[in-house]
Amino acid sequence: MGSIIAIANQKGGVGKTTTAVNLSAALAAADCRVLIVDCDPQANASSGLGFQQTESEPFTLYEVLIEGLPYDTAKRETQIEQLDLLPSSRNLAGANLELVDLSDRELILWSRLADALAAYDFIFLDCPPALDLLTLNALVAADSVLIPIQCEYFALEGISSLLDTIDRVREFWNPDLMIEGVLLTMFDERTTLARQVASDLQEFFEGQVFDTVIPRNVRLAEAPSHGRSIIQYDLRSRGAESYLGLAREFLFRRGQHPSH
Repeated sequence: MGSIIAIANQKGGVGKTTTAVNLSAALAAADCRVLIVDCDPQANASSGLGFQQTESEPFTLYEVLIEGLPYDTAKRETQIEQLDLLPSSRNLAGANLELVDLSDRELILWSRLADALAAYDFIFLDCPPALDLLTLNALVAADSVLIPIQCEYFALEGISSLLDTIDRVREFWNPDLMIEGVLLTMFDERTTLARQVASDLQEFFEGQVFDTVIPRNVRLAEAPSHGRSIIQYDLRSRGAESYLGLAREFLFRRGQHPSH
């Protein structure tokens, strides 16, 4: 049985999609079977893996959620062996409104992904930058939450809202939801501020911050515009090294060891 990990932070621009795409690619390179579910109507994870919605392949997460389409009818194979994608589209923006009227609306993503658990080791849910019904569905479906946080002045701003939401999800729908870890992103070790923010986060999330830190890296920022993960785009970049390191740490923390 696979694990479902939501990548969430309602603050935008903190590296959620970058982490979803590149951690998934690194785990696939380590011989894990991985599915990314793009839960964000902006569809950045989809385009970052080279996918746009087309008439020949019209099905996306929207049809899975709202019309009950089986997930494997909408999923696509990526250029990376063992990495599949359940893509998003702009239609997903309307799903927040359409889900409101459905019974058990918080449980729909969980029910739609039930059949996928046997096919994958890890299912990553790339959440939108909002605590809306899509994010709530992701948290209810997930076994754990990975929280990317940018090393900047307002890093902790809004995190209390996310933690309150996680507590609410535990209380009403998903009592076993855990924090997978906190990932420090866009880290610039040359600045005193970044080091201070990292220290504050390590104190606030005692024992939950990954040792691996994701640096600011030009190649990492360029890769999505080419529709590729950093591992495909520039394997020797610091960005690629950091996500490969994160994949090793992620597996090690779970008592698993990468094949490569």
